[in-house]
Amino acid sequence: MPNYRRNFVAGGCYFFTVNLLERQRTLLTDHIDLLRDSVSRVKVLYPFYIDAWVVLPDHMHAIWTLPPDTDDFPVR
Repeated sequence: MPNYRRNFVAGGCYFFTVNLLERQRTLLTDHIDLLRDSVSRVKVLYPFYIDAWVVLPDHMHAIWTLPPDTDDFPVR
């Protein structure tokens, strides 16, 4: 497993990409309402601001900004 370098900054802005394991599947867009609901529920427990979010059938890109008092983006 690679040894990633991560920059933890309280209140930081983070870009990430998430891919489905099976890239030929279209689960993200087929179940977009469940994805939206899941993100809304996580935001209640672990606040963050969505600066940008693109959801494609097999992957998504997002830019999130965390509150000024936390740098814990992996929990989200």
